[in-house]
Amino acid sequence: MAMGRVKTKLEKGGEMVAYSESALRNNAAIVEYCRTSMAAISGGTAGLLGFTGFYGFGFYVFAVLGLWALLMMQVGSQWKKYFINRRTILTNGFFGGLFIYLWYGSRLLINS
Repeated sequence: MAMGRVKTKLEKGGEMVAYSESALRNNAAIVEYCRTSMAAISGGTAGLLGFTGFYGFGFYVFAVLGLWALLMMQVGSQWKKYFINRRTILTNGFFGGLFIYLWYGSRLLINS
């Protein structure tokens, strides 16, 4: 098994924490897969419900925040074991997911 690089981060208390780069990439890929699936499903749902404009964008933001809350509930207070910070889970892939959301939502609006 190949050993991945190790990233370190200095905590507020002066403690050094080491992260496996391959584990961080794997966790990021899993979150990206969840976000892509959520964007497709919520885009389809918004298209079926007829949400357009600000309502559609608001529905997407609600879905992103809901996914983030579900991920935070899943990892609980142990999130530092899996991610460097919580903000990257929320913000990484936001616009890519938005594109998928708009694509599926527009396809369903056109076809209905």
